[in-house]
Amino acid sequence: MNEKSAESPLDSPPASGRPEGYVDIEYTVEPNYAGWRLDRYLGEKIRRLPRTRIQGIIQRGLVCEHRLKPSTLVYPGLTFRLRRNASAEPETPTELPIVFQDDWLLVLDKPAGLPIHPTARYQRGTLVSLLRERFGERFAEPAHRLDRETSGLVVCGRTTEACRVLGRLFLSRDVHKEYLAVCEGHPPEDTFTVDAPIAEGTELIRIAVRIDRTGGKESRTRFQVLQRFVRDGAPFALLRCYPETGRQHQIRIHLHEAGFPLVGDKMYGPDPGYFDRFSKHALEPEAWARLRLPRHALHAVHIAFPHPGTRQPVSFESPLPGDLVDFMAGKALAPGPEDATSAA
Repeated sequence: MNEKSAESPLDSPPASGRPEGYVDIEYTVEPNYAGWRLDRYLGEKIRRLPRTRIQGIIQRGLVCEHRLKPSTLVYPGLTFRLRRNASAEPETPTELPIVFQDDWLLVLDKPAGLPIHPTARYQRGTLVSLLRERFGERFAEPAHRLDRETSGLVVCGRTTEACRVLGRLFLSRDVHKEYLAVCEGHPPEDTFTVDAPIAEGTELIRIAVRIDRTGGKESRTRFQVLQRFVRDGAPFALLRCYPETGRQHQIRIHLHEAGFPLVGDKMYGPDPGYFDRFSKHALEPEAWARLRLPRHALHAVHIAFPHPGTRQPVSFESPLPGDLVDFMAGKALAPGPEDATSAA
């Protein structure tokens, strides 16, 4: 998908006052980002924009008590607002099922379709916004991310120290994560491994990843076939996925590489052109029928790590959600253009 030269929804006007037709997206820096450059921090939150665009937005002025530059080092609690053009925001799920809560942790079962952080398109309909609306500004902060279409477990820190410890655990690979995925095809072996380095960006889609065996980052995922089944005359399988590294879109691109793409995956599925047309609200009915689901069939089912307060092992589970259960049971599903509310 080519970058547009026209003004982006995130290209902000001068920060004096708030002109009609604009809204402000508020960011509060979490403890695990302490010491990051501001442009790197925003790049983590708004992955669709290249760093040069983000630096331009910062230089034109964010709404903040102090002047911020791309090289400004952020600190926990730093709050600023990013001004963007107002536009209709797609509806997103509003439920936030709580799996576990104590003084240190909040573990949520995120529904598919709910983004975690504000983006160019989503401001109010995000997990972070729902948390603040229901529990208050400093109640909890997500320690990691899931794609908008991915459902399942999200771990949040409830104290500054908890956020710091969780950030270190995720960076050091001391968090064990497992996913359930419904893929196309019948893998011939009951267990298989994809060991393929990943690099960011493709010719068509900047936010996608690709397999790059010369310059990519080490990436390895183990897969276990739990069930093979046939639906509408086509073969599918339910897999348990064990990512040994934590790259963006790792499971999705590794299943594509293995020849068993996720059901419903518009970016790494049956046609590389689906994602571009989907993001432009122009995905035709035949493509929706080929995708079979309105979202990609990936669910974060299990997570385990040392508790940030007690240091004792804790683990959490989330059952396979109803839409994927229904798909496996052969129930009628009707994805279509009404589901094309945003890029994956």
